[in-house]
Amino acid sequence: MYEEDYWQAVLNRDRSSNGRFVYAVRSTGIYCNPSCSSRKPKREQVVFFARPEEAEEAGFRPCKRCSPKHGDPQLEIVQQTCRYIEEHLEAGLEELGAQVGLSPFHLQRVFKRVMGISPRQYAEAKRLEQLKEQLKEGETVTGALYEVGFSSSSRLYERAPEQLGMTPTAYRNGGKGMHIRYTIVDSPLGRLLVGATEKGVCAVCIGDDDAQLEAALKEEYARAEIQRDGENDALSRWVSAIVRHLEGQEPHLDLPIDVQATAFQWRVWQELRNIPYGQTASYSQIAKAMGQPKAVRAVANACANNPVAIVVPCHRVIHSNGRVDGYRWGSERKKKLLEQEARGK
Repeated sequence: MYEEDYWQAVLNRDRSSNGRFVYAVRSTGIYCNPSCSSRKPKREQVVFFARPEEAEEAGFRPCKRCSPKHGDPQLEIVQQTCRYIEEHLEAGLEELGAQVGLSPFHLQRVFKRVMGISPRQYAEAKRLEQLKEQLKEGETVTGALYEVGFSSSSRLYERAPEQLGMTPTAYRNGGKGMHIRYTIVDSPLGRLLVGATEKGVCAVCIGDDDAQLEAALKEEYARAEIQRDGENDALSRWVSAIVRHLEGQEPHLDLPIDVQATAFQWRVWQELRNIPYGQTASYSQIAKAMGQPKAVRAVANACANNPVAIVVPCHRVIHSNGRVDGYRWGSERKKKLLEQEARGK
């Protein structure tokens, strides 16, 4: 959600948004849950934070009325459910509900509110994640699909285009058969390469040398068909949107992407896209928001492996001590991006 969605949740005292973010009031120095029954402040006095810890780092105190610092019991239920699914991919709703003491209907509703997907979709994503690992290790498609629990090849191929971005055989072959068009233009951060398939943006690279940018693209998609083309209408629109975004003219960048990723990477990247323009979050905050507080290193790796910089704003993730580094395209570019966004929010 973006800030206006947050604000609407506050106005509606939306209990379902508790645990997703907190809001703080500059004039009182207090932060609250979205559902807090206290008198609503003026919009210009309100700032939003992903987690209570972030609000406290900024100097705000927790509200005594709604106690926003207390953990969300529903989040703990979903964390427990995820762990069980990962070890029992075939478990149905009734079995999952029995594990956490909820009815199947209630669990489905709670899980989807927190995760944005159903338990069945989460299990399918984990199964596909395992499939990818099998294929990368050289297993045949037939062997891999039965190893991870797909009952038939047709069931796998039905899900492949959406989840893998290509057929399983093409994935095993390093993306062979993909057709990528790209262009390189000037931007406020230097030379900008944007590559795309017909489905969406698949690569964003930033640097000073066109040859190095092209080499990075070809390394990422070693066996795809790659062609430089500045005349493609969709590609031109997407490139223009990214450049306007870097110039501060288009704060909310929402472009289609076509990349291959594990279920965990998708979850991290979705959290990154939820960070409001002009704000930042720490790696540990992202891990906590996902319900996996110990996965800080894995979150950092997912950020480092993000192939579509800017579109998935990994630059908005910083260290918990405020240090700004670890950016694939250079710390100075990361600082410049954050400063630009802070001025324009």
